[in-house]
Amino acid sequence: MRLRGSENLDLHPMLDDIQTMSDTQPLRHPEKARKPDQISPRKPAWIRVKAPTSEEAAEVRRLMRDKNLHTVCEEAACPNIGECWKHKHATFMILGDTCTRACAFCNVKTGNPKGALDQAEPDNLADSVKAMGLKHVVITSVDRDDLADGGASQFVACIERIRALTPDCTIEVLTPDFRDKGDGPEVIARAKPDVFNHNLETVPRLYPGIRPGARYFESLRLLQRVRQTDPSIFTKSGIMVGLGETRVEVLQVMDDMRSAGVDFMTIGQYLQPTLKHVAVDRFVTPEEFDDYRAVAQAKGFLMVAATPLTRSSHHADRDFEALRAERQRRSHVGGTLT
Repeated sequence: MRLRGSENLDLHPMLDDIQTMSDTQPLRHPEKARKPDQISPRKPAWIRVKAPTSEEAAEVRRLMRDKNLHTVCEEAACPNIGECWKHKHATFMILGDTCTRACAFCNVKTGNPKGALDQAEPDNLADSVKAMGLKHVVITSVDRDDLADGGASQFVACIERIRALTPDCTIEVLTPDFRDKGDGPEVIARAKPDVFNHNLETVPRLYPGIRPGARYFESLRLLQRVRQTDPSIFTKSGIMVGLGETRVEVLQVMDDMRSAGVDFMTIGQYLQPTLKHVAVDRFVTPEEFDDYRAVAQAKGFLMVAATPLTRSSHHADRDFEALRAERQRRSHVGGTLT
């Protein structure tokens, strides 16, 4: 990846480099290797990021390597990596770096880990949280359809180790769907993370092409199951736009989330990680994001984040404090918890 100091960058050159790296490593996405290149429109001026060149970012990278940990920041080629790592914010990705799904939008390596599981991962994660002095940590994972419980027990172990080592740190989980894996969502909810996030990713019409291994209404039901298991846990979900969805479809997703009791909705622009991934249909304007945010707030979410560069875990620590304050405010004025 080209590094250009800390000045603002057009994301397009950064993704050109990411595409080159990914396309020269065919084992990263073997199911996409023979697909024709998918050409996206040129990125607009409003999408700007900073390269991860700060000393703080280098320190985070060293810590991840020393502890044999992975971050979704790197694996998914997140555009906010420079900003987050500068402030020592990182979304830890557990259960390894290889996903058993092959979603059309995702840059995480795909394959079959064949049951491999790092038993030291929960301890290494907890040690890193303490070393970084985190007040709020986000834990996500790859999909692990090869594991009997989909990796739910590893989430629980990570939560328990962090609680033991840094009891004042709040914990947010961003989980896969645990499809056909029993009571994984309930098992994790009983471990009492502060925030339980599961992304719907897109509108139901686009699932077959964008998220073929998942089912929209099962993901929606997962969020509802968490709410039923422990109503005190904040629930969160997000979608990408720019994949070909319509405004009416996005508004319907908002209604579906509210019906499932989701507290916090995120909406961000889809960005193509490599030429073998699905192309961007269009770039949604900042004004449209403002409109989506206003509509979602009117529908009753405790919190809404909607900008081109919004990602599920971006500003998660700051957002958690605002989320907690808003629930408390509404409870004082006679509103509901959700």
